[in-house]
Amino acid sequence: MIAALVACLFGLLKLGQPIDHAYWNARFRLERVEAPQSIILVTTPRGSRYTELSDVALANLIDQVVAQAPKAIYFDQPINFGAESETAKKIRALGSKITVVTRPASVERFDPEAVQIPDRSVIGDARVAYSGWFVNFLSYAQGSPNAVEAGGKVYPSLAVDLAGGEASPSAYFIPNFAVDPESIRIVSARQLSSGEIATGLLTGRSVIISADRTAADSQIGYFGHGRVNPVAMDIAGAVSVSAARSNNIGDLPMLFVFVLGAIAIARIGHTHFRRSAYAVLAIGVFASPAILQSFGFYSPPSTGVIALSVFGALTLWSKWRRRVLQTSASGLPNFVALSDAKLPPNHDIVVAVIGRYEEFLATLPASLHAECAAQVARRFAVGSGIEQIYHGENGHFAWFEHSCPLDQQTEHFEGMRALFAAPLLVGGHMFDTNVHFGLDRNYHLDAVTRLNTALASANEALKAGRTIEQFEASRLADAPWELSLLARIDEGMKNGDIWLAYQPQWDYRGARVCGAEALVRWNDPVRGPIRPDAFIVQAEKAGRIDALTYWVFEEAITAAQAMAGILPGFQMSINLSAQLVDKPSLLSSISEIVRRRGIDCREFTIEVTETAAVYNRPAAVQNLQQLRAMGFRLAIDDFGTGESSLLYLAELPSDELKIDQHFVSRILTGEREREIVKSTISLAHALKQSVVAEGIEDQATFELLSRMGCDTGQGFFIGRPEGFEQFRQSCLAMRLSKVGS
Repeated sequence: MIAALVACLFGLLKLGQPIDHAYWNARFRLERVEAPQSIILVTTPRGSRYTELSDVALANLIDQVVAQAPKAIYFDQPINFGAESETAKKIRALGSKITVVTRPASVERFDPEAVQIPDRSVIGDARVAYSGWFVNFLSYAQGSPNAVEAGGKVYPSLAVDLAGGEASPSAYFIPNFAVDPESIRIVSARQLSSGEIATGLLTGRSVIISADRTAADSQIGYFGHGRVNPVAMDIAGAVSVSAARSNNIGDLPMLFVFVLGAIAIARIGHTHFRRSAYAVLAIGVFASPAILQSFGFYSPPSTGVIALSVFGALTLWSKWRRRVLQTSASGLPNFVALSDAKLPPNHDIVVAVIGRYEEFLATLPASLHAECAAQVARRFAVGSGIEQIYHGENGHFAWFEHSCPLDQQTEHFEGMRALFAAPLLVGGHMFDTNVHFGLDRNYHLDAVTRLNTALASANEALKAGRTIEQFEASRLADAPWELSLLARIDEGMKNGDIWLAYQPQWDYRGARVCGAEALVRWNDPVRGPIRPDAFIVQAEKAGRIDALTYWVFEEAITAAQAMAGILPGFQMSINLSAQLVDKPSLLSSISEIVRRRGIDCREFTIEVTETAAVYNRPAAVQNLQQLRAMGFRLAIDDFGTGESSLLYLAELPSDELKIDQHFVSRILTGEREREIVKSTISLAHALKQSVVAEGIEDQATFELLSRMGCDTGQGFFIGRPEGFEQFRQSCLAMRLSKVGS
């Protein structure tokens, strides 16, 4: 029903002229009708071969026509002669016995209200008829008014006058394009003047005296025949008017019939019969305009064709959309179907995810993918008691189930996990599976949002190794903030909400501040201070850590250059994300900064964590080695906390180890931690590397590290991270006093 109504809308649009043109051209090539023999065309040569006697010759031609006593004489020649010309005198002498035909200068600009009537001082009391056609985009005739009104008088069209029809300005006719222009009886002026034609040929007939225009001269098109002499169009119009079979019924009747047919067919229950009925409707749409025209009723074929095309396209799209609601492999309804479904009240949306599901499919032939999904769905159906299981991508399955207390739900899901303790057996392939669940209970939200929250929860449960994860409403409230976080980071770097804090580093041997670590901070005007791990991790996940890192480089360089005059040999430490360290663009980007800022790379330390999270570990190590070759010092940050710190230490010729504060903060009370710190310092020195101890928060720890031989200290006891101006003032104060004294 909706498809039919939309098809109607498109059918009413006037976009179908090319379709109409092609249709009528084809239609009138198939039917030929002889032109009426009661109309004879007397043609005069183009440009007239009578030279200066052409006016006299034309007047003589009129006499010769009159001499044969025709029924009517039509003078269809350009009125470009004066009132004293022989032709004008002859026309005035004949009076109402002759009809002068007036035509517009261009068929493309025909305006019934602007018809030019010949000067009466030239034509006297001669009758006047006009010939003008409304045309399509290719200047093919489409119809004409029966008459026009000018100067308070009504003038018939040439076709209507030839047919003896009623000259009504409100009536409209369409030529009968079936009339074959080649069958029009034509006599040349030379034949008439030389007596080559039989006496009485013109007697009792309508004679049109017209210039010998060929199809090449014509500006007007004739459906089924191309360009023709415009007089042929008038004769075809006369045939149409004589038969009184020229009724333009417009778009609406065909459109109405099409809509009724489409609605009726849609109610047919049997698929085979319905398809046959649609085929009949399509044939009818194409054949009806031609059938109607044969009875004198014209209706644009484009209306039905466009309506049928749009209706068919919408029907196919609707079927395709319904088919899309089924997964192509498993035949189960997918998550699009779930999103469109009406959720029962007080029901949870449960999404289960099968770990390593894509790996299972990769080992199976494509023909068994549906069987794999079907087996998983059957287990969920058995465990949940729900018949309808929806299948998503990447091993996700979903269903609705009635809400119950969370502890019962958790117990229920643990029972369902037991169903998957038995391996899947698909086509001789055996798989061990594990399943995790995401739960949404935000009943006030729409189905799409609830499905997405349940999906997010299932993925988190899989990642964390938990049975179930529930997406809380409070977390949903923070979702817009998290989703717009990256744009806010860009804005914060521009307006100063994101800034760098500098934490001083103390040189034990020189008993002075020797450098600082640049730490990024964010004070949002709405949410206040935001923890670095809250936004840096988000930027890393989204692959947008690049801009933030290079911004830190630029800001830290500016600060280091300002500190160089205060503390000679000042060393600035900058953190490099593990998500950036293996990128091919890292070296070119940093090299460009170095070139543009003109810095000495030896005054900067790049801190990197262990590279277990790096996708391309060899590329990461190579990048770091090249940065060191440029002159940067390399520091292994948080040493001792990563899974592969010792391997990283062996691979990378670093300059500095930073002992994580987890160990440093416990060296006073924990013997194991104290020994670990001591042995790390010894190991670093044996590898000719310096050591930085992080997390020094009291004097005793500060002094113990000094006795252990630590090179550099960092922590709240030495100085807190501060904005640059406060940091500079603190460094000046520390230069005048000794930490720990």
